[in-house]
Amino acid sequence: MKILVTGAKGFVGQNLCAQLKNIRDGKAKCYGDVVVEEVFEYDIDSTAEELDSYCKEADFVFNLAGVNRPQNTEEFMAGNFGFASTLLDTLEKYGNTAPVMLSSSIQATLAGRFGDSEYGRSKRAGEELFFNYSTRTGARVLVYRFPNLFGKWCRPNYNSAVATFCNNIANDLPIMVNDRSTELELLYIDDLVDEMIGALKGKEHHCEFDGVETVLCDNGKYCAVPTTHKITLGEIVDLLESFKAQPQTLVVPEIPYNSFAKKLYSTYLSYLPKEKVSFELKMNCDARGSFTELLRSEKCGQVSVNISKPGITKGEHWHNTKWEFFIVVSGKGLIQQRRVGSDEVLNFEVSGEKIEAVHMLPGYTHNIINLSDTEDLVTVMWANEAFDPNKPDTYFEKVDKSV
Repeated sequence: MKILVTGAKGFVGQNLCAQLKNIRDGKAKCYGDVVVEEVFEYDIDSTAEELDSYCKEADFVFNLAGVNRPQNTEEFMAGNFGFASTLLDTLEKYGNTAPVMLSSSIQATLAGRFGDSEYGRSKRAGEELFFNYSTRTGARVLVYRFPNLFGKWCRPNYNSAVATFCNNIANDLPIMVNDRSTELELLYIDDLVDEMIGALKGKEHHCEFDGVETVLCDNGKYCAVPTTHKITLGEIVDLLESFKAQPQTLVVPEIPYNSFAKKLYSTYLSYLPKEKVSFELKMNCDARGSFTELLRSEKCGQVSVNISKPGITKGEHWHNTKWEFFIVVSGKGLIQQRRVGSDEVLNFEVSGEKIEAVHMLPGYTHNIINLSDTEDLVTVMWANEAFDPNKPDTYFEKVDKSV
């Protein structure tokens, strides 16, 4: 399949083209039987001859070209209606009835706060142009009315509040929020791209509109991405501030599968300047080696790394409720555990050559011994709860009572 993407250098275009190329090059197996032979990338600096050639050969067209921030309102109609007309005329000239997708906007509903939107009117005109084209030629037309978009590579200080907030907070620049309670409907770029690739297989989602509300239905005139997120500006800013603080707190916020927080965190990270991509961790060092806390979570404990010098024994304590995993990743060691009040010692020889996880059992005093005379023992440790100095739940007791 040869695919034409107009507006290929824009936010959506870059992300879509990158994934189409991954499919073309055999790097994205998750889309099943989609075959991409070529990706034709058209943008404002492309030539009329290139558009002519692409329209002649394309098997599917994604029309993402458009004007968002013109210097005058007349440019809305020229950019959002005029180019669409040129594109469809060129396809029709070659009798190419390949499916055509149109990137429209929720503002095209001309409902609610969008009732007097010049941008919305230009998008609405483009939609009607596409529907008329479909009636005239029989080509399959997919009109998507997108809400606010966010994700990596989105241009800040342009038409996305999320991109601006991510960029400014990541780079220690001020942001302005007039009303924290203002709610946005947001669509994540990866969800959009997945829907576009589904459309290549004829598996697009259809909808109608009740004012500005999307109503999914099998036979709807319009198309929609089924997964969006409604969230207030205040909630967005609070999440971003917690992301920014992570190098100091080491706390990773809750990021459940497919959640807005997960997608926002990925977006935020894409705006980090080079000097913030890496950050120092506090190493607690002594003659025995070091202990460094790596990450904390609000509900799932913490991860640390422990380095023991040759011959060193660490631990010799037990917990009432806390439990841990010890995972040796380098060196050779011995983990010992003994139930408090018992004489039986459980021994586990561990090595970075055969990585395994060993439970530290509640009610068992435990240690870890570096068996090497020359090499450090490196152990990744996970605890089910973050360390609380006011309630450490840690009690000294040697494993070997004879020592």
